[in-house]
Amino acid sequence: MDGSTLAFLGFAALFVLLFIRMPVGLAMMLVGTVGIYFIRPPAAIPKLAGEIFSEAANYPLTIIPLFVLMGNLAGVSGMSRDLYDAAHSWFGHRRGGLASATVVGCAGFSALSGSSLAAALTMGRVALPEMKRYNYDSGLATGAIAAGGTLGILIPPSAGFVVYAILTEESIGRLFLAGVLPGILLTILFVIAITIVVWRDPAKAPQSASAVPLGERLRAMGKAGWILGIIILTIGGIYTGVFSAVEAAGIGAALAFVVTFIRGAINWTNMVDVFTTTLRASGTLFLILFGAFVFKSFVGFTGVTFALADWVENQGFSGTQIVIAFLFMFIVMGTFMEGFAILVLTVPLLQPILEPLGINMIWFGVLMVIVLEMGLISPPVGVNVFVVKGIAPDVPLSTIFRGIWPFWFAMLACVTLLVVFPQIALFLPNTMFD
Repeated sequence: MDGSTLAFLGFAALFVLLFIRMPVGLAMMLVGTVGIYFIRPPAAIPKLAGEIFSEAANYPLTIIPLFVLMGNLAGVSGMSRDLYDAAHSWFGHRRGGLASATVVGCAGFSALSGSSLAAALTMGRVALPEMKRYNYDSGLATGAIAAGGTLGILIPPSAGFVVYAILTEESIGRLFLAGVLPGILLTILFVIAITIVVWRDPAKAPQSASAVPLGERLRAMGKAGWILGIIILTIGGIYTGVFSAVEAAGIGAALAFVVTFIRGAINWTNMVDVFTTTLRASGTLFLILFGAFVFKSFVGFTGVTFALADWVENQGFSGTQIVIAFLFMFIVMGTFMEGFAILVLTVPLLQPILEPLGINMIWFGVLMVIVLEMGLISPPVGVNVFVVKGIAPDVPLSTIFRGIWPFWFAMLACVTLLVVFPQIALFLPNTMFD
């Protein structure tokens, strides 16, 4: 059996296992090991053990549990509430302002947690009661939470960027910086989407909070100073080259712990919850990475990536055409697959095709992450939608999905702008100090 046929059968088997709900990491590990056995039987078990040990001992991967810990500490310490209150004080009095404050709050919390699910869950619990109190349309309220949460895998620190960096061997720090301006741009586009929705149908946001005096707004910003300071210190330190991305994660987690202690939020119950949640989230990501590298080895053994690269070269497609085709493929895959599964399945195949075409892999990584964000709110999977459903059980899923469409198109607009103007993503990485 030739390598290309074996690769095709491997991907088919993997999709079947994912369809029957086998965990992504285990499915890739199983298919990868069996596939390697068919090609080189003596190499199968050593390769499985070697890849697992190699990634478990991979120093840069310590960034994942550290940033997850930082986000969890921000939640129990009340920093996430302070952030929402600050956004609320500036935007709450405008029509649709509570939804805009939710998006801005999610963007800020994303800069600590690096997780879309954590951002949607944490900020949703804070923001949804406020929007209900002011009789916001359920679709707009839940849609803003679900979409705002997706910023967690774009705005650094991003678990998506860490996984992408490990798979492509790109700089984690450069990828983090590449996500800053697109993250700000997408946040602005979300706020514009809310403004348009409310302008077209004012009944979706029938009431507004009272305007807050400037002094109170500044005090609210001061209370949010802890979280803003940690964000500026970690991202600024990476940009200026004072410390690496891993060191930034350690410093950020340590500062978040200090703030939690100062606020008196450290107790046995909180700490058990924080560390248990951190270990579970980190363990899930590590299992996916273990499986991804075993499967990546199998794909490499088949030689299918070189065959695909040769085929693309013979067709005469331009780099931009290939990128657009792949992005469209991700959008379709995102309707029925989880984002991390798409990331770890496709990147080993696509990198050997894109690099010979002169595609900047950092730029492509930002585009890919935004498209994966679209999958987080796309039916029928829409993981973030089900997270929001968990905190809004009285809102039908159909209503939540209707509410996310304006934000989905805002993401599409962001992707279009980045394709036309790549420097939006590349400006900060190109000017950073190594």
